[in-house]
Amino acid sequence: MPQAPYPWLKPAVFAGALVPLAALAIRGAQGGLTADPVAYVLNQFGLLTLIFLIASLALTPIRALTGWPWPIRIRRMVGVFAFFYGSLHLLTYVAVDQGFDAGAIWKDLTKRKFIYVGFTAFLLLVPLAVTSTNRMVRRLGFARWQKLHRIAYLAGALGVLHFIWRVKRDLTVPLIYAGVVAALMLFRLVRSARGRAAAGPPSLFGLSANAGVVRSGPRDETLRHD
Repeated sequence: MPQAPYPWLKPAVFAGALVPLAALAIRGAQGGLTADPVAYVLNQFGLLTLIFLIASLALTPIRALTGWPWPIRIRRMVGVFAFFYGSLHLLTYVAVDQGFDAGAIWKDLTKRKFIYVGFTAFLLLVPLAVTSTNRMVRRLGFARWQKLHRIAYLAGALGVLHFIWRVKRDLTVPLIYAGVVAALMLFRLVRSARGRAAAGPPSLFGLSANAGVVRSGPRDETLRHD
């Protein structure tokens, strides 16, 4: 079997994705996490979650616009790191900020809408992380797996809303992230609409209007990644 191009790509992405965590650990060891270290770490983990989630959504348009194959090779890993940093964000809030106080956490969930929205966004990431393996793709079937993973767009939108409601004052940075997520969602919608238009309207027996020509030769089993 020929070796995939850029064999260093996945190890480089994996190592690079851990750099922010290492930087936070070093700053913490040096006492450089600002006057409120818990809030600083909490905010950093939340921002990293959103960055990796948006990056995972952006890789498909990059592939579509450039024709480069490598974005698809790292998309799943980038998405898993979004879940990883989201888990650290939640763990920091539950264990460090709230000290596992279930009453205080419930009060926050019911009284502070940005926490409720953020928690919902994290819950949407859970099934995406659980089904991120090749085995789960085969078990679900690619079409069902692909539909499930479109939840990532909703998670990204809720993550941005969580960011906006959390910041409250200077919304410049959250609105930039909101614009990026909106652009990615628009790209996805336009691409889906073009795909349906190219397929043509359904005809008798559920066949596409464009399915009248039967081509000979080997069937292309290549999976599409939307």
